[in-house]
Amino acid sequence: MSSDTTEIIETEAGPARITWHRAKKARLVLAVSHGAGGGIEARDLTALAAVLPAHGVTVARVEQPWRVAGKKLAPAPKTLDVGWRGIWPALAGPGLPVVSGGRSAGARVACRTAVELGAHAVLALSFPLHPPGKPEKSRADELLGSGVPTLVVQGGNDPFGKPEEFPAGSYEFVEVPYGDHGFAVPKRAEISQEEAVALITDAVLEWTGSLG
Repeated sequence: MSSDTTEIIETEAGPARITWHRAKKARLVLAVSHGAGGGIEARDLTALAAVLPAHGVTVARVEQPWRVAGKKLAPAPKTLDVGWRGIWPALAGPGLPVVSGGRSAGARVACRTAVELGAHAVLALSFPLHPPGKPEKSRADELLGSGVPTLVVQGGNDPFGKPEEFPAGSYEFVEVPYGDHGFAVPKRAEISQEEAVALITDAVLEWTGSLG
């Protein structure tokens, strides 16, 4: 079992919070942040924190300053980047390679800042390729510009970008069949909610093991 601890980190965007789920013999730190409308209790982030520490990956779930302050809506992308930069020294503190990650808006932050911060790789959960119904407003350049090994895990029915909409690139891609933006699957789907979540944790586990 991992022992969970939290710490508050001061950033230029205000205090952020890290919840650590430590592996006994860690070889990597996987840092994951939440989306623009949710928190670290999201099903994918919770599952990763529960599963990965037993496999040598310390998981750090990061709450951006706006969440810690109790606000309902995320600030502009630049402000999110400021918060992420501010917590990075704490993530790199253990002296291990850090995989920068997040879901939705958090995935965009990880892609935008990866090279600058020296991230080992990027995990993009539910990457918001475009706003729902507006495929012309593509954010593909952020994903393609991450500059480090990148894994995208995307729901098959995500209105922010279905798997077939993603451009060709050097990143790896895993589809969660039937999943929406939060990886929820409908009751009529051919896979259960538990199987959908296991697909995510298995994919991330295999990928982190391949990073070296």
